[in-house]
Amino acid sequence: MDIVFTPLKPREKMLKYGIESLTDIELLALFLRTGTPEKCVLTIAREMLTHFGSLYALLSSSLEDFKDIQGIGLAKYAQLRGIGELARRYYNARLLEESSLLSPEMAREFLQSQLMSEEREIFMVIFLDNQNRILKHSRLFSGTINNVEVHPREIVREALKVNAAGVILAHNHPSGNAEPSKADKQITERVVKCCQFMGIRVLDHLVIGRGESVSFAERGWI
Repeated sequence: MDIVFTPLKPREKMLKYGIESLTDIELLALFLRTGTPEKCVLTIAREMLTHFGSLYALLSSSLEDFKDIQGIGLAKYAQLRGIGELARRYYNARLLEESSLLSPEMAREFLQSQLMSEEREIFMVIFLDNQNRILKHSRLFSGTINNVEVHPREIVREALKVNAAGVILAHNHPSGNAEPSKADKQITERVVKCCQFMGIRVLDHLVIGRGESVSFAERGWI
């Protein structure tokens, strides 16, 4: 007699092997919880990921984008939007509660969680003390879909208010392409010069796209 092995359901697999063992499909199914009479939840999760191409595209889509996905109504759409917002708030809380920026990856993860889904360009600054402990972070400037006006003096003014020794700059490209523009490079140079005059270090400028980012420090531009 042949032995038939029944795959573990996502929740059972998580409890046995840990949350990291789940595939994207299984993790999504864990949040969706139930399927429909015609399709199990794993099938729905698989079809959703195939349709959108990635978890990021799925979680940042509008309700209208789900009209062709069977089994996804307002309730499940609200769950999906909640996942993305919960992740954003998690990284926000993590950044504020950690005693310092432990790695460039942590800063990148935080900034991606805050800016990747924005439909307008937002310019953020993280302010650090002389030991790279986080003093505050602020969305200083907000612009249009392809432009944001940045005032270096305002960055320096905010840095002086909290006695910051260094800053990390960041802004998003709603188009999704994270490659810095000529204007991005020019404003970075202006901010660096303005900060240097007051003894404030600019550690990096991160440009955030959809699922990608570019670091000025890694490119050797700062």
